[in-house]
Amino acid sequence: MRQSILFFLLMASSAVFAQNVSDLFKSMPGGLLPGVTEGNKTMLLVDSGKTAVPSPLGEIEKTAQSDDYLQIKTSNIGTLQLKLLPVAKDSLVVCLIRTVCGGVCDSNISFYTTDWTKLDNEAFLPDISAEIFFNSSPKKQENDKYTVSLPDIYPISATFNETGTDLTLLFHYKERLTEDQIQELKPLLKSDSVVLTWKNASYR
Repeated sequence: MRQSILFFLLMASSAVFAQNVSDLFKSMPGGLLPGVTEGNKTMLLVDSGKTAVPSPLGEIEKTAQSDDYLQIKTSNIGTLQLKLLPVAKDSLVVCLIRTVCGGVCDSNISFYTTDWTKLDNEAFLPDISAEIFFNSSPKKQENDKYTVSLPDIYPISATFNETGTDLTLLFHYKERLTEDQIQELKPLLKSDSVVLTWKNASYR
């Protein structure tokens, strides 16, 4: 039932709203990018290269743009990424990533219809936690035992492949640990990065 409602929302929004990242950025609710006026949004989009405009939080700069992707530097430590992803024929979903790098980078990922109705992340994204970077069996028991003694929260940053739909997750564990802990943890990790692939309207 939830999938049917989701499909209806996506089809309805796709029928009414333009399907390019520029129009979506212009219609993005102010709460998702505070302090940026409609005029500033237009200025950021008009130049084919990098464009910067002033804002109450500092200079905002467009750092990348294509038909389906936009990256904005929102402050000295913040970035915003918009990506259009296909979910069905003539239907798209908007993925929004807001990242703050205050000493270490941490990202928030959310999904919307093209008229900015918020969608449930579970429909498009697996659970993102430190566990996805660790080895599974036969080292799982050792992983679980060791990670109990480590910090509860690890920052994870997310970035798009500008020319595709892959989503790269980077595990920022080194900033939270001592050098001895890092050396103990390394053998238990598969990698400090994971690439998720967009397939059949979700990331896997």
